[in-house]
Amino acid sequence: MPIEIRRFGVGNRRPGGPPGSEGVSGQVIHNDARGLVSELAFERGGHIEPHSNPNTTYFIVIEGGGWTLVGDERLRVAAGEAVVWPPDEIHGAWTDYSPMRAIVVEFAGADDSAIQGILAGRALELLPGESHAEKADGELAPRTEPAVRNTTEGEPL
Repeated sequence: MPIEIRRFGVGNRRPGGPPGSEGVSGQVIHNDARGLVSELAFERGGHIEPHSNPNTTYFIVIEGGGWTLVGDERLRVAAGEAVVWPPDEIHGAWTDYSPMRAIVVEFAGADDSAIQGILAGRALELLPGESHAEKADGELAPRTEPAVRNTTEGEPL
């Protein structure tokens, strides 16, 4: 299967944004039964009207900054911050003096809170007659070569 490229950003956005928006353009990057991923670009003074939806949504600011609303609380957000918009909660976003870009990830379906204990790694209580696992003897393998860093790129090779 060939590599699939999904384009977004300048030159690929559609004007209009979500219903009730002004000064917002965007591009859907992915949309299926599991959820939706899109990019939104806010002009100065752009906004998404407060609304709710049944899905947990992450509003991930990747450039600039602005404001977000969740319920009765409003907070300033900036690049490098992600806001969780809980399901069925009124939320919105807007800018005042600067533009803002965000990636929006909306999860479809029911919340997985029923299995969070398993995903977070919480230990389950042992049943009668069960014993704890024995401590294993082991160690990390010695490193055979020193790590090499390319200082012009800033990433390990």
